[in-house]
Amino acid sequence: MSEHSEIPAEGGDHTPVGSRRRFFCWVTRVAAGLVGLGLAIPLAGYVISPALKRRAQSWVEVGQLDTLQEGEPTQLDYVTIARDGYMEAKTQKAVWAVKHPDGAVTVFAPLCTHLGCGYHWDATDRRFKCPCHGSVYDVTGEVVAGPAPRALDRLPTKIEAGRLLVMYKEFKSGQKLPVEL
Repeated sequence: MSEHSEIPAEGGDHTPVGSRRRFFCWVTRVAAGLVGLGLAIPLAGYVISPALKRRAQSWVEVGQLDTLQEGEPTQLDYVTIARDGYMEAKTQKAVWAVKHPDGAVTVFAPLCTHLGCGYHWDATDRRFKCPCHGSVYDVTGEVVAGPAPRALDRLPTKIEAGRLLVMYKEFKSGQKLPVEL
């Protein structure tokens, strides 16, 4: 006799080895695995995707172009709303804007490139000065003195219908080259 055949039981009924039952168990497990995988992939994407997304950046109006004096840096304060899922947080931000003779505007991020401290405009010396560690910048944002490793960080700007729009970005401090956070 072969190893797969069985001797019939006394009643004459028997179940052969390697029967349909084992095949259907295998098919059921494969089908359940495919259904589980089909549900797990979108669920994992839903859970992981917020961590992989960068916060959307948008243009924000910071002021009217005609309020800026040519060659004179002006601090422009504005309120922005950061949306994170269902949460909304209002934050107040500031940027420094310098209007040029040709009408173009350069906007600087408000943080010193050395360690990220806030700086101010000293109108008597015509310099941006960081009070914490002594970095000094000229009106074009270039380093004049101090430990700052690079010029002030410039922000993308555009002018629409006399309004100055800025895309606010933050940069890593202490680096030779600007690295956006």
